[in-house]
Amino acid sequence: MFTFKQTTDCIKGAVMQQHSPSTIQYLLTDSRKLITPAVSLFFAIKGGRHNGHAFIQELYNRGVRQFVIENDQIFDLTKFPEANLIKVNNSVQALQQLAACHRTGFSLPVVAITGSNGKTIVKEWLATLLAKQFNVVKSPKSYNSQIGVPLSVWQINETNTLGIFEAGISMSGEMDNLERVIRPTIGVFTNIGTAHDENFKDREQKIREKLLLFQNCLVLIYCQDHEPIHQEILLILKPEQQTFTWSRTNSQANIWLKQLSRTDSSSALLIQHKQSDFQLTIPFADDAAIENIMHCVSLMLYLEMEITEIQNRLNLLQPVSMRLELKQGINGCYLIDDTYNNDLAGLTMALDFLNLQKQRPIKTLILSDLLETGMPEAGLYQHIAQLLEDKDINRLIGIGEVISRNRKYFHLPAQFYPSTESFLQDSLYRKFSNELILLKGARTFRFENIVHKLQQKTHGTVLEINLDALAHNLNEHRRQLNSQTKIMVMVKAFAYGSGSAEVANFLQFQRIDYLAVAYADEGVILRENGIHLPIMVMNPSPETFGLLLNYRLEPELYSLTILREFIHFLKATNQSSGAHLKFDTGMHRLGFETKDLPDLIHLLQQTDKIKVTTVLSHLSAADEAKFDDFTRQQIQAFESMSESIAAVLGYMPIRHILNSAGITRFTKQQLDMVRLGIGLYGVAASASDHLGLQTVGTLKTTISQIKQVKAGETVGYSRRGKIEKDSTIATIAIGYADGFDRRLGNGVGKVWIHGKPASIVGSVCMDMTMVDITGIEATEGDEVIIFGPQHSITEIAASIGTIPYEILTGISERVKRIFFTS
Repeated sequence: MFTFKQTTDCIKGAVMQQHSPSTIQYLLTDSRKLITPAVSLFFAIKGGRHNGHAFIQELYNRGVRQFVIENDQIFDLTKFPEANLIKVNNSVQALQQLAACHRTGFSLPVVAITGSNGKTIVKEWLATLLAKQFNVVKSPKSYNSQIGVPLSVWQINETNTLGIFEAGISMSGEMDNLERVIRPTIGVFTNIGTAHDENFKDREQKIREKLLLFQNCLVLIYCQDHEPIHQEILLILKPEQQTFTWSRTNSQANIWLKQLSRTDSSSALLIQHKQSDFQLTIPFADDAAIENIMHCVSLMLYLEMEITEIQNRLNLLQPVSMRLELKQGINGCYLIDDTYNNDLAGLTMALDFLNLQKQRPIKTLILSDLLETGMPEAGLYQHIAQLLEDKDINRLIGIGEVISRNRKYFHLPAQFYPSTESFLQDSLYRKFSNELILLKGARTFRFENIVHKLQQKTHGTVLEINLDALAHNLNEHRRQLNSQTKIMVMVKAFAYGSGSAEVANFLQFQRIDYLAVAYADEGVILRENGIHLPIMVMNPSPETFGLLLNYRLEPELYSLTILREFIHFLKATNQSSGAHLKFDTGMHRLGFETKDLPDLIHLLQQTDKIKVTTVLSHLSAADEAKFDDFTRQQIQAFESMSESIAAVLGYMPIRHILNSAGITRFTKQQLDMVRLGIGLYGVAASASDHLGLQTVGTLKTTISQIKQVKAGETVGYSRRGKIEKDSTIATIAIGYADGFDRRLGNGVGKVWIHGKPASIVGSVCMDMTMVDITGIEATEGDEVIIFGPQHSITEIAASIGTIPYEILTGISERVKRIFFTS
């Protein structure tokens, strides 16, 4: 904990104003993640599209009194009479300097991990493997950026005996900053890959930049088989530094992996160390997991742990869940499944994710004992109780003997149980209704049993929505825009099949300017799920005008008829409303044409009931270069019509004409706002789209049954699936009622099982489909991928002569959606 003066001295800032001496416990860079205002310090950070200085007034109103701002920002101090304000050249650098000062107060050993892949998994596994020997403080999730690293290091306190932090960079010059913050004593270099290659001259430069993290380490652990890494380390290694290496091929490494044998789910490692051989068994069989575990084993051997103890610890390892999952639950509930760990940092992050969701008014936390935090028991649960109060949690279910005996610190409605079994026996969970439920438990409490009881029971087909990919795609499009250009996101048609309320909640958190839906009832659903953003309804009808006004929805008016009817309704009910005017500039679908302008202008002049919020048009061929002249004509016509309306109104409404394809191909014509649709969901809107979009949705199902079918027999309705040779046929739990198109039948489409394609045999049925898995090792219950990051939805659409829009929007609402973030 720092005083305001200590902070000022540390970051070498200029005190702009000091109202009172204060202490600092929390560092805040995102106004949406405020915990305890009185002891928080907000760093106002400027980004490409967002400026943290814009949220200082909001935070001040919420009780924050300490701020770090940048020199080029002008402030009216009379609006912040009780604030302590420090001015600096760069807020991110100031954040790093403060964390570095904090780090100097502790002499504990610190492990730093970098590399292209595996950083987070190695960190999480090391924390599990070393928890018995050390009180570990570690990076939450994948906090490895220029901002994430200082926030991670700030967690160190006097009870910790080991730090484990990961660090990642995307360009030259970044790692030096992170090294000064972490000050590692032990380094782990996982591997090198292609990520961010474009920002470095060559692979060798990227390795050298990453190695700056270890410039003052006592020892560096790495795999000697990564030759480029090995060679660069030999060049930069200082005489006083050690290496501790492992290898599959070089017996001269500190650890030689002499032999590797695998089953489907485990591996046996024959290892030589200090001229002695021993065997370790691990519960993983894939190459990536083996490499990650070898890094961990290397560190444990460097720390001179006994082989039997290493094996005992390895037996505890489980796959690391890298994500928070939002699932549909029983009785209208939503579940946030975060049961893979329960440290304080992870709890805080999970509570932030919980607060992002607005679908249900009641927020319930199911929390187990927090294990091995190193904090005094009373102090720990007092801290948690305060955290839950700050995060407005409505109810707590505490599970475990320790949290139960500290119940006196929790003043919110709460029930306590000694074990997961006793909670389930009580059947309280059956009474949960219309709640947001966060489950946060240590592995030993087996909270997956609670998840199983609370999760809505549907068949095995799910659509997983990657919110991190959604944010990536949003930011990729934002980078094409001027800082003042607004964004309207299309969430019509169940957000292109992804789940409108959940996606809209996420976009609201991302501070989108507008949402658009097709029909009024879609907008009503969003309002009932906590969405307060402005919402445009693209297809209003007279019978829904009342709904529009009751739920603060704004109609898109596209004809003289609908305009007259809306004006009549407003007069009859003595109400006013915002509205959007749509112009037809060549799409010839909906919209006022040039010939309609005199009557449109006359009607607008005759009423004071309508505020024209925006004017818009729609490009019909922005995705195809051969129609670029026509697209420019549309834009020119739209600008002319907009000016005619503005001259009558006395103001220019917000103008928007660019769709997803237009954003990438006509950035100079972005006007005041753009409309982002299919591009947000990871599908390129044009062939020339080079934004590096990420796949948002993965549709998967399971194998229900496997049969051996003889040559000459048939599969499915009308005997359309003719078997030419003896084959293994799997029935999978998806059909056309789920949105799996019948045109994919009879060998047209395929699915992927264990990374291998399996062709569809016979017709797609209503609820199931048969596929040929001959030559694929699979069992009933195995996962089947319909489309996802490795298997393009665009290719599926092309195979049946349609577009990705149809595939996405056709996924049935009976298919369970799971939303996750890292």
